[in-house]
Amino acid sequence: MTIEQNKRAMKRFEKMINTNDQALAQELISDTAAFQTPVSDKPLYGGKGYLSVVEMMRQSFSDVSWKLEEMVAEGDVVAVRWTCCGTHDGNFMGLPPTGKVFSIGVMNFYHFNQDGKIDNDIAAEGLIGIFRALGLNR
Repeated sequence: MTIEQNKRAMKRFEKMINTNDQALAQELISDTAAFQTPVSDKPLYGGKGYLSVVEMMRQSFSDVSWKLEEMVAEGDVVAVRWTCCGTHDGNFMGLPPTGKVFSIGVMNFYHFNQDGKIDNDIAAEGLIGIFRALGLNR
């Protein structure tokens, strides 16, 4: 796959996470891709696993959204800077709703396989930004 194809896939990925589109997740993410997250002690696999984390975020922040701010690509890797924002209106990792709004910058590195599907996502830790924004870091 070309760098431009991978970048186009990331724009579609943005749509996928903001609409919870299961079919698009299957199209964009390898079934064997293992994602490590703070919400599970075991890896989550494929598009379904990835969107399960998105769904957890929606249960905690019903209006959560991700905006792709910029991306840089080289070879089979695309680095993306996201803005993630939402309102804390549901339980979040055991913490009751505060009604506070957050907006944080997060960074991810997406690795594409030879079939043009995401097979790895390395994320900078963004949860601490959410905790700080909600005043829960004490």
